[in-house]
Amino acid sequence: MALVNPHGKEKKLKPLLVEGDERKELLEKAKSLTQVRMTSRETGDLIMLGIGGFTPLEGFMGYDDWKGVCDEMKMSDGTFWPIPITLSTNKGQADSIKEGEDVALVDEESGEVMGIMTVTEKYTIDKEHECKQVFKTTDTEHPGVAKVMAQEEVNLAGPVKVLSEGMFPEKFKGIYMRPAETRKAFEEKGWSTVAAFQTRNPMHRSHEYLTKIAIEICDGVFIHMLLGKLKPGDIPAEVRQRAIDTLIENYYVKDTIMVGGYPLDMRYAGPREALLHAVFRQNYGCSHLIVGRDHAGVGDYYGPFDAQKIFDEIPADALETKPLKIDWTFYCYKCDGMASMKTCPHSKEDRLILSGTKLRKMLSEGEDVPDKFSRPEVIEILKEYYAGLKEKVEIKLHKYAEGE
Repeated sequence: MALVNPHGKEKKLKPLLVEGDERKELLEKAKSLTQVRMTSRETGDLIMLGIGGFTPLEGFMGYDDWKGVCDEMKMSDGTFWPIPITLSTNKGQADSIKEGEDVALVDEESGEVMGIMTVTEKYTIDKEHECKQVFKTTDTEHPGVAKVMAQEEVNLAGPVKVLSEGMFPEKFKGIYMRPAETRKAFEEKGWSTVAAFQTRNPMHRSHEYLTKIAIEICDGVFIHMLLGKLKPGDIPAEVRQRAIDTLIENYYVKDTIMVGGYPLDMRYAGPREALLHAVFRQNYGCSHLIVGRDHAGVGDYYGPFDAQKIFDEIPADALETKPLKIDWTFYCYKCDGMASMKTCPHSKEDRLILSGTKLRKMLSEGEDVPDKFSRPEVIEILKEYYAGLKEKVEIKLHKYAEGE
């Protein structure tokens, strides 16, 4: 059996990354072009376009694609796509750019030229409409809504040539992977069915249980870590990686797990983001996406299993990658093991259910974490991280008190 096809009608990866002499020429050309500054979310999207993660997209979306994706989750050519991939700029800059003109795309934080776009369209959007459709809310307390509402007034659309992957290949050496690389690795392992496990947190016993269910069904599991920006309080990628590596080393059968990372920011779009996760995991070569409780959610904006239900609401042929729907999991003292709502007959008093938020609070306040919630090796790594945070805060407070 072969791996699933990349997304789109052509069924082949479409990386837009330019290398070698062409890259040098375009970097030279970029010096004379108007510079459009990109947020970290837009930079992450551009890198995904570059490496083929967003196959079959050729650039940032125009108005018809934006509207089709918001309202019907499909682009104007009929391609299934659940979340708009757009780039914005202020009205003054937009007015100065002519349609057909090339512009340099620059990361606003590093100042690096990341790509060149041929502007084919300039348009304004109803930001509240996008938020209602994608996030199911216009509440700016929602981090994804806040980002959309903070976008500039005008969207620029057009095909791109990507010139850089930013700091990701160097900073996350050995973990950051392109779709062509994961596909090659899966084939070398002899895997044709691969379940992707999306994570922005360290893995605990319930996550371990989810992935082990998937190992029973598929040839292997691809733990795919988000490497872009999170909301305040989430655990940094480097700490997550150490915790996950330790867990794999001690608690998994050799060669059943592969770990990789991708360069996007979280949008916290719940159900719609679960679909986006499935789209680009298909490009990475995964036949399944593990969808558990509150996938890609935040706060109380979505029901705990809305991200599972949405897969039943899309056309059957929209995606080759299918959801692996797993119920709420936990440790049950009466079952004397990991279980789910589907397998455990006992009461909530017998179950150890601990949220990521509560865990972070316990660790930051130095409380003991029940060993049934997380493996001791993982807890040690997290304790070390939180102790370091506390030390930094104390040093800052000391400097402040000393008037430095």
